[in-house]
Amino acid sequence: MHAWTFARLALVALWLATALVSVSSGRQIGYDILAGGHIEGVLADLCIYGGAALDLLLGLWLLSDRATLACLRVQGAVVLLYSLLLSLIDPSYWGHPFGPLTKNLPVLALILLLHQRQARGSLAE
Repeated sequence: MHAWTFARLALVALWLATALVSVSSGRQIGYDILAGGHIEGVLADLCIYGGAALDLLLGLWLLSDRATLACLRVQGAVVLLYSLLLSLIDPSYWGHPFGPLTKNLPVLALILLLHQRQARGSLAE
């Protein structure tokens, strides 16, 4: 397997796993974070399940290998949006020992590298 293919599949796995965890074992954590931003009830449900659906769609889209440049652009925007929202709700997550926000920096770097590679040609090369 080529490194670029592995990188793309790793990003697919990240989106799909995040979607699954968001509606299963991590759901309460999501609700707790949103409550810290005074987002509760139906709006919190929409955020949790809508976010999970978006993550699922982004993972499947990248897996499909269709309109990859557009997919990577949307992924970058979503990571930035998620990072901004969590920063506004609780900026202390930047210093969290498990790095829920700081991990987004290498994720953005991976998205950018894949985007640049795709813009030059196939990720499979």
